[in-house]
Amino acid sequence: MLNDIERHLGAAQRKVVSLEKDGAQARAVILGRTYETNIDDLWDVVTIKERLSRWFAPVGGDLQLGGCYQVEGNAGGKIIQCEPPHMFLLTWETAGDVSWVDVALDAQGPHSARLTLTHTAKVSPHWEQYGPGAVGIGWELGLLALALHLEDSETAKLDEEAFAASINGKSFLRQSSEKWGETAINAGENPKKARAAASLTAAFFTDDTEVG
Repeated sequence: MLNDIERHLGAAQRKVVSLEKDGAQARAVILGRTYETNIDDLWDVVTIKERLSRWFAPVGGDLQLGGCYQVEGNAGGKIIQCEPPHMFLLTWETAGDVSWVDVALDAQGPHSARLTLTHTAKVSPHWEQYGPGAVGIGWELGLLALALHLEDSETAKLDEEAFAASINGKSFLRQSSEKWGETAINAGENPKKARAAASLTAAFFTDDTEVG
């Protein structure tokens, strides 16, 4: 399963930014990837319910400006900005917490488009313990699933649970976590703290208590 994980890991660009949100300290976890499709197709695949369910998850609700959405088994929220085919901004509400997800699309040519996802959350004890990988890895799996779908629309949706249990999947998750730890260091985080958080995050995603 997925023998080319190095290609997918290398295709993602990662960044962490410190900022203020509503007067509180916050962090923006930014993940970008370029896909071999045009911007209109990429917009459709990330905004149309039928296509979302084929690579991401079933999404219910009113997917337009001002509408509310619900990802099956995950977060819900409100679409607070939408400018087709270039960007949308929504609240990401789960377990009583509210954060914000901004998706921007940029044409790189007639058959190439870049997706940049920014997930902004206020600093919390969870962030202090696990760092950006707790958010970044989940989205990185999503963008991996999107890549697989765009490369072969007939392929089955990535089974994240089965992937995480596989040798290649565990390697992908550990390497992704390490990369998010290094990204946090580049953003000014204490190296020892960042690497400890990355190790905890890798252990969580791989269900491996021996990761250290």
